[in-house]
Amino acid sequence: MTASSTPQPDRRVLLAAPRGYCAGVDRAVIAVEQALEQYGAPVYVRHEIVHNKYVVKTLERKGAIFVEETAEVPPGNIVIFSAHGVAPTVHDEAKEGRLATIDATCPLVTKVHKEAVRFAKDDFDILLIGHEGHEEVVGTSGEAPEHIQLVDGPEGADQIEVRDPDKVVWLSQTTLSVDETMETVDRLKGHFPNLLDPPSDDICYATQNRQVAVKQVGAESDLVIVVGSQNSSNSLRLVEVAVDAGADASYLVDGAEEIDEAWLDGVTTVGVTSGASVPEVLVDGVLEWLAERGYVDVDLVQPVDERITFSLPKELRRDLRAEAAALGGGAAD
Repeated sequence: MTASSTPQPDRRVLLAAPRGYCAGVDRAVIAVEQALEQYGAPVYVRHEIVHNKYVVKTLERKGAIFVEETAEVPPGNIVIFSAHGVAPTVHDEAKEGRLATIDATCPLVTKVHKEAVRFAKDDFDILLIGHEGHEEVVGTSGEAPEHIQLVDGPEGADQIEVRDPDKVVWLSQTTLSVDETMETVDRLKGHFPNLLDPPSDDICYATQNRQVAVKQVGAESDLVIVVGSQNSSNSLRLVEVAVDAGADASYLVDGAEEIDEAWLDGVTTVGVTSGASVPEVLVDGVLEWLAERGYVDVDLVQPVDERITFSLPKELRRDLRAEAAALGGGAAD
């Protein structure tokens, strides 16, 4: 049975801002859309361009073909590397496969890659804080595999051994929980007092801003709904941060159709936010769903103003279709 749509004065929604697309995701999605417009389909994308089901399906309908490995792309075609970044070996695979490439790696991930290269060149042991198997971690580790060790959470810090405790630096995946990352760093510094910090904060501004906003929302909400996909690291962190901030419960959903009405039992205040790879149309759907159940009043919670943008990949300025055909020795498929 659907709850009454009559507005209830004690029911409200706290809508977090910033939320949704960050500058790196916006850049990556537009890069695929523009490549399709400029060069025509098909355009191949290695891995999901961003971790969101709706975005991937929308781009597939426009002519993007998503593959797991570069070798799956026929020679003479265009392949786009996702916002999460890739290891140097993947660029080599693309050259060997005679492919034209567009690198849609988020500039903030590229910054971490460059830090890894620089510290490896200076012969540091690099402790990369992140989640094993995440595409961003795989890409960063590939920049200096002989120098990088993964630290997956505070407990992982106790297993680390280094060559010289005076030449150790930590870097991190950009989409982690700020609080958990610093807990891991503190644990590492207990073992390695001279552990060097990165030259600038690795956790991206958008991840931090969304966590700051959801902390404020979670402190005042009975329930927090986070819109995002299960493979989105930053979205999963928002669920954790909301509960840590005081929310009785928090759930991750791809869209309104995944919300369980039982979650609303006894709930007067619902917080809503979305991960950095989520288009606003999905948040609108959740707000409409809640409004139909009496949660009509929506208050914006915006502790941080966000205005950062990134320019599109430079490869889009070239005639990549002609380059791809030349590489492939004929017309592209």
